[in-house]
Amino acid sequence: MSTNEEKAMALMSEADKKLNSSKGFFSSLFGNVSKVEDAIDCYQRAANLFKMAKKWSQAGRAFCMAAELNSKSGRKHDAATNYVDSANCYKKTDPNEAAVCLEKAIDIYTDMGRFTMAAKQHQNIAEMYETEAVDLERAINNYEKAADYFMAEESKSSANKCKLKVAQYAAQLEDYSRAIQIYEEVAGTSLDSSLLKYSAKEYYFRAALCHLCVDVLNAQLAMNQYIERYPAFQDSREYKLLQVLLNHIQEQNADGFTEAVKDYDSISRLDQWYTTILLRIKKLVNDTPDLR
Repeated sequence: MSTNEEKAMALMSEADKKLNSSKGFFSSLFGNVSKVEDAIDCYQRAANLFKMAKKWSQAGRAFCMAAELNSKSGRKHDAATNYVDSANCYKKTDPNEAAVCLEKAIDIYTDMGRFTMAAKQHQNIAEMYETEAVDLERAINNYEKAADYFMAEESKSSANKCKLKVAQYAAQLEDYSRAIQIYEEVAGTSLDSSLLKYSAKEYYFRAALCHLCVDVLNAQLAMNQYIERYPAFQDSREYKLLQVLLNHIQEQNADGFTEAVKDYDSISRLDQWYTTILLRIKKLVNDTPDLR
């Protein structure tokens, strides 16, 4: 056992003693508040020592105990901060417990009207469910909540980033209509800004690929609509690739489809999301009736 861990355990015991001694009749009349504050201080110091000893679960528990005392004492902001600190520790060993702590912080922030802080913690939960404890449905759920809170605070850029994450994972889970709706919505928002207008082509490209996973004719109709809304899209490499892919799908030419994707990828590298979606479309090529 390291020296820091021993010191931390001693502080935990000291905090427990202070709380137990504060329960007596005379203590409740004199000095109860002071002893609770001392206990909070002990728990927080213990948590930091546990962190130094890399005892993450113990550190998380200590911060959590400080949070509970701060909450009962009416120190909402301090309680929320402790819960976030606790989550950062638990994240290293138990992502689900970290999410529980962040949910408690979110409840406090929303009660205080601190919606931007609540949104950021929903983002943190979503990111954990992307990586540490992979659960895309929960990631989607938290990104949606984060987007709602950001929109409530008029943080449209942050909200759109969260919405795009929802679209990304919705498509991966084959909920294409949900992904299409978000990509089209964010593309439309981008077109309203001279700074963001150029990014619309990426969102229309993604939306069109999602359409291709479902129905070729609707994909073509959607692409025509995208050109009406954003004429520059027609001159983009993304649009030209979509047209080539449509032709190969209609001709049931899987080899041509593969070559077209390779040619595009040699200049503009396609990430894992694009690769996954394009492979799904390719699998449909041989099952597509000749539409000519």
